[in-house]
Amino acid sequence: MKFNSKVFRVPPGKKVNLAKWSTHIEPVYRSKRSYKQILEEHVRKLSALQRLLYADNRYSLLLIFQAMDAAGKDGAIAHIMSGVNPQGCRVSSFKHPSQTELDHDFLWRTTRELPERGQIGIFNRSYYEEVLIARVHPKILQAEGLPPVDAKGSIWSGRFRSIVDLEQHLHRNGTVILKFFLHISKEEQRKRFLQRIDDPDKNWKFGMADMAERAYWKQYMHAYAECLSATSTREAPWYAIPADDKKTARLLVSRIILDTLGDLPMRFPKLDAARRQELKQVRRLLFSHSSPK
Repeated sequence: MKFNSKVFRVPPGKKVNLAKWSTHIEPVYRSKRSYKQILEEHVRKLSALQRLLYADNRYSLLLIFQAMDAAGKDGAIAHIMSGVNPQGCRVSSFKHPSQTELDHDFLWRTTRELPERGQIGIFNRSYYEEVLIARVHPKILQAEGLPPVDAKGSIWSGRFRSIVDLEQHLHRNGTVILKFFLHISKEEQRKRFLQRIDDPDKNWKFGMADMAERAYWKQYMHAYAECLSATSTREAPWYAIPADDKKTARLLVSRIILDTLGDLPMRFPKLDAARRQELKQVRRLLFSHSSPK
């Protein structure tokens, strides 16, 4: 599969108008069978790169997924990361903050879940919720007990600055950050909500609260546009992924992850003379311990 990832990357400093960013493109697979083959190849390559990431032990990878409800975050994570060793990967989901979390700054609870070197960390929602849902619903912000701000809107520019500063700091210390906004249309969300109602196995995923959030669609699109415009940087880029077709979205995301990891100057540790001599000695001992037939 060949595509130019720059098409989906939000350029630093660009003012984003999500109405002009497509939610649907031509499929990047020819058939269901070819989709399965491509995804399996991506999963296999990602598994190998994760082993190299762990052995090299100089970098970590942080994947951030943000989207409207039913855009396919959970499915993308499950399919793309299905072949990665669970010991080298951890998914963190962030829902309504606890009182303890509310008593700290807005980056505190996510910072505790950052991946260590050699690991892949996945944020299913993230600190970006604090400039999205908290912006759409002012009552959430009021519950955080913040001091008053000087001017209208300054809290958001301040939070954008804090996020960019954090991501720059992480980048300087070896954390590679990829951020994916799965861009779904309102009509496609409607269809997926209906599917959740019609499929008994998916009923638990849907309720009136989801419908209530759908009523704020325009406000969310404005908040996302401002967020992507302010926080997509060269070191921590946003990718706006067309998500009306789940299969295409998964292949685009997995390809971007593979290309990013493949560009890192990683290597397996080289053995010095003493270590090679030690392994030779161990090998001789193992042969000497072989059981007679």
